[in-house]
Amino acid sequence: MRTFQISIQKEEKFYVARCPELGVTSQGESLEDAQANVKEAIELYIESFGTENLPSETSRPYWTTVEVAHA
Repeated sequence: MRTFQISIQKEEKFYVARCPELGVTSQGESLEDAQANVKEAIELYIESFGTENLPSETSRPYWTTVEVAHA
């Protein structure tokens, strides 16, 4: 068993789920659909490419915001 970080964002009509560690992206009409779909996409990735070339540990992403001036 292995854990992968994913991010999910609402983009127009769909929720887009991304796994930056693998470069895998999927989508769904709800958060739950997007999460299930990206899980399936990750499983297919591993089935095709394996995990041998991935680092044994992943770093936790740091999410924050920045404020910028605009015209």
